[in-house]
Amino acid sequence: MPVYTLTAAVEIELEIRKSRFIGIVMPVDNRDAAQRQLEQLRMQHRAATHVCWALMAGGQSGMSDDGEPSGTAGRPMLEVLRHHELDGVLAAVVRYYGGIKLGAGGLVRAYTDAIATALKQAQRVERIVYAEVEIAIAYADESQLRYWLQQKQYALLSSRHDTLARLHVRLPAAQLPQLADSLPRLSSNA
Repeated sequence: MPVYTLTAAVEIELEIRKSRFIGIVMPVDNRDAAQRQLEQLRMQHRAATHVCWALMAGGQSGMSDDGEPSGTAGRPMLEVLRHHELDGVLAAVVRYYGGIKLGAGGLVRAYTDAIATALKQAQRVERIVYAEVEIAIAYADESQLRYWLQQKQYALLSSRHDTLARLHVRLPAAQLPQLADSLPRLSSNA
């Protein structure tokens, strides 16, 4: 089942009962990158009442209601990201309180709508998970392996030579079985 990420950040603004909700969705690599983005948002919006967020980034998902009633901001935004099958995405909503309380249901709708509206404008792409492997092969087979790697457009990150040629390669994780199946054919020992 494919998962998706975003090509670029999108920011929208909604006004709901005099409160401003600025919804932002953006691609991020990991939780550390998301935290840096959140710090920038807090610096940009020092007068904001809340900066709530949700993150899907591999095994590093997380969320925060940032002072809103528990379960009214972070969790609903996280569910929107899950519903859209997103990974590597930070969703944040900056709220400037307008003086009218929305109640728990109103807050859930406001935060959900802000992220859903931003995602409607965002461009999704399939997120490809990469793996790095080291391939040890006889010197006589190195050029054939290098040619094959180039044809497959796998990234050769480095190489070193001792008793064998050792190639450090990056490729889509889904291609690992194909690599394992092909290595015996590329070796003169096959």
